[in-house]
Amino acid sequence: MSQKYALIGALTLALAAGASQADPVEDTLVVNGEIEMTTVAPAPEHLGGALDVVRSGWLYRGDETRDMQRDDFENPAMLYVEAAATAWSTPEGTAGKSCADCHGDPESMRGLRASVPKVNPNNGELWAMEQFVNGCRTERMGAEAWKWDSQDMRNMTALLSSVSRGLPVNVAIDGPAAPFWEQGKEIYYTRYGQLELACANCHEDNNGRYIRADHLSQGQTNGFPVYRLKQTNLVSLHNRFRGCIRDTRAEPFEIGSPEFVALELYVASRGQGLSIEGPSVRQ
Repeated sequence: MSQKYALIGALTLALAAGASQADPVEDTLVVNGEIEMTTVAPAPEHLGGALDVVRSGWLYRGDETRDMQRDDFENPAMLYVEAAATAWSTPEGTAGKSCADCHGDPESMRGLRASVPKVNPNNGELWAMEQFVNGCRTERMGAEAWKWDSQDMRNMTALLSSVSRGLPVNVAIDGPAAPFWEQGKEIYYTRYGQLELACANCHEDNNGRYIRADHLSQGQTNGFPVYRLKQTNLVSLHNRFRGCIRDTRAEPFEIGSPEFVALELYVASRGQGLSIEGPSVRQ
C-alpha cells in the first residue's frame, strides 16, 4: 500500500470506528452576567439539510475553557482587547489621526463583525474586517498597513469583535456577494492534500467525534479571533484555515488571500443566527 493511501486509511479509521463520539454539551453562555449568547440555532436553509442545527464551538470545549469565556476578567483574550483600545485612541501616520478621530468610541463599530466579509462597494472586492482596518489606516491615517496576521491586527479585530458580542452572524450571500460565496463553498467541499480531505469531512460529516485529543466542532467562525490555550495568544481565522489545510498535507492558500476571504464568507454563512462571541477561548 502506498504512503498516500496508508495515510488516508489511517485517518478514515480514526474518524470512523476508531474515533470516540462525544456529543457537544448542553449549556448556556452569558458573558459578564449580561450578554446572552445564542450558541444553538436552526441551520440556514442554504445548507440544504446538511446540518439540522448549527452549534458554537464553545459547546465542544471542556468545563474550564467554557467558564473562562463567561467572564471578561477570566478571559485572557481581553488583555489584547485592552491593548487595541489604547491603539484605537493613539494618533498615527502622516495625517496625525487615530481611529477615534473618525469613529469615536469603539462601540460605534458594533455590528461590523457580524456582517463581514462583505463586498466593498468602492471596488467590488470581497473584504474581511482586516482589509477594512487597513483601508482606514492607509487612506485616512496615512499609516502603514498592518500585516494580516500581526499582533496589532489580531488585537484590533478582537476589539472590533468584542463590541458586537451577542449580535447574530448576518453576512450577505446574494447579490454582488453571490459569486464569492459560491467560490468559498467550492473550497469548503474540495478535498486537498495527501489525505484528500475537505473541510466538510471533519466539520460536517464527523463533528462531535474525537480525532486524537481534538473534539471536532462544526468549525463555526463566530468566535474569532480566538484565544487558543495551546498557543497562549490570539489566533486569526485565516491562520486556522491555513493550519487545517496544512494538516491535510497540502499547500495552503496565503493568509489574506482572496480564496481564504471567500472561504471565510461561506463558513460564516453556515453559522447564520449564532451570536458573535469573539474573542472567544478555545483549547
